[in-house]
Amino acid sequence: MIKIYTKTGDTGESSLLGGKRVTKDCITLQVIGEIDELNSKLGEVIAHLWEEEPAQFLKKIQRDLFKTGAEIASLQTEFNSKITKIEQVEIEELENNIDAFAEQLPELVNFILPGGNLSGAHLHHARTICRRVERVLVALGKEKEVRPELYKYFNRLSDYFFTAARWINWHDGVEEYKV
Repeated sequence: MIKIYTKTGDTGESSLLGGKRVTKDCITLQVIGEIDELNSKLGEVIAHLWEEEPAQFLKKIQRDLFKTGAEIASLQTEFNSKITKIEQVEIEELENNIDAFAEQLPELVNFILPGGNLSGAHLHHARTICRRVERVLVALGKEKEVRPELYKYFNRLSDYFFTAARWINWHDGVEEYKV
């Protein structure tokens, strides 16, 4: 039986891919932790979703988030070349999904308050976590080279969450509250 605890982090350190030891408050682990929180929030969204199609795409996003975490955990190591990475195709996939939702929605002319039904509210929360990922990713980019596709992916992902939240609320007949 494999034990879940290793005791290797008991002194405030953890290992990145490739074995490099870092303190648990380093910027790399902060980014990975924010991505993990975002992924967990998507699990909540999926648990509340009544529509299979958005749920399936959100599960794909969850798998893509694991790719981004692995890439960040292996930045500037020989291990990085072996990692499956987010590419332009995933960014375009987000854009296509945003456009498909937006075509069905009423035009956005005001700011709206986050909320709606449970799925919509959780997606708005996912959007704010995603924006936090973007901010810490920029901070990491000041210390290590981060591929432009990662910045684009998280920027587009937050737009997707916003549009998906609007679509789910609209589809469920939940009124948007304008500021």
